Amino acid sequence: MIRGIHHVGMNCRDMESMKKFYCEAFGFVPVDDGFGWEKGEATMDQIVDVKDSASKGVMLRAGTCYLELFEYSSPPPTMPEPKRPNDRGYTHFCIDVTEMEKDMEYLKKCGMTFTDREFVDVGHVKTIYGYDPEGNVIEVQQCVPNNGFTLEEVKG
Repeated sequence: MIRGIHHVGMNCRDMESMKKFYCEAFGFVPVDDGFGWEKGEATMDQIVDVKDSASKGVMLRAGTCYLELFEYSSPPPTMPEPKRPNDRGYTHFCIDVTEMEKDMEYLKKCGMTFTDREFVDVGHVKTIYGYDPEGNVIEVQQCVPNNGFTLEEVKG
């Protein structure tokens, strides 16, 4: 069952300054100490569907809204300037599901593609990036209960 949007992902030039901005301006708080991967990690390349990727990131939360910030060091962006309101697309948004395999099949029937890849189980979450019919990125994830950033875990 698809339960709704879990988070919006944003690629940043300077993740620390963006983290500070979103925390101060909108009351987001970090959910984790941050994450990252080096170039050559095949598992991460498979998840994000970007060859030779390397990035650091952090998950922020305000109420029931999550914001995932990334700062990629590889590969270089094809569009270095930020998108404007009239530009097409977004970085990604993530939908939260309860039955990864079944829900992926449903999404494929609706027109979503996954470029012949399977989801990756990283322990606290099963995850994969896919594409809507126009090529926009949608992450599909199934969280392990009580992992620190499920939709049910509202922190006060």
